[in-house]
Amino acid sequence: MVVSVVGLGLIGGSVALDLKARGFTRKIIGMELNPQHAGLALKRGIADEIAPTLPDAVAAANLVILAVPVNQIIALLPQVLKLAGKNTVVTDMGSTKLGIVQSVADHPNRQAYVAAHPMAGTEFSGPTAALYNLFDRKVAIICNKESSHSDALTIVESMFRTLNMPLLYMDAAEHDMHTAYVSHISHITSFVLANTVLQKEKSVSTIFNLASGGFASTVRLAKSSPATWSQIFEQNTNNVLEVLDTYIENLTQWRNHLKSGNYNQLALLMKEANAINKILDK
Repeated sequence: MVVSVVGLGLIGGSVALDLKARGFTRKIIGMELNPQHAGLALKRGIADEIAPTLPDAVAAANLVILAVPVNQIIALLPQVLKLAGKNTVVTDMGSTKLGIVQSVADHPNRQAYVAAHPMAGTEFSGPTAALYNLFDRKVAIICNKESSHSDALTIVESMFRTLNMPLLYMDAAEHDMHTAYVSHISHITSFVLANTVLQKEKSVSTIFNLASGGFASTVRLAKSSPATWSQIFEQNTNNVLEVLDTYIENLTQWRNHLKSGNYNQLALLMKEANAINKILDK
């Protein structure tokens, strides 16, 4: 099995490291437009070689993994499916799915593609952010599996099992709705909190000295790549807006209780929020 990974950043690099280390593939071919990133990927052993062009990367591989920002996946996927040989499987690591799936809905080679999203990551980006064991015990979602050839599906399922990821299956539209709630709003919250503190607290040293573990953990995601996340929000705008509306309603409720001195009501809201522990601690 030869695997080509297009995009050698956090996700693509981490996938490459573990697939090679765990024996899923004998060779990783990288495709990376950023020359500095390509050099770092070779230096770190993320890729065994760098393909000079996309056709070269596809032609050499049994499995092609697209691990670039979602708008780039939408642009590249039809080309990759056109280039793919009879037995070549194509998958992606995109954080949104509906737009990607729709971009190849009528493609003659659609069955070679498996729409996927490993629910793992950190706030860092680039080849230096790639980690071994990043995906262990995190969930991988496969969307619209009925649109993929059974052989292609089997290979991608095997890849995720090699990464030690439990599998969930759902429709692409359902995926985008759920990830808006459990992933995308978390990033917006972190970005907005960081902006708020930077706007109101002008002393950098004060922020550094007073920031506790709680603040640091809450704004950690604000270090995430704007290039990646602006495209995620673009592709999932309607779902994100729906979540934001609900979030703003809850913030307004908190503000009203605080302004009116209804601290007992605030305590009740916090107690309701504590119920999330029963879900997360399972």
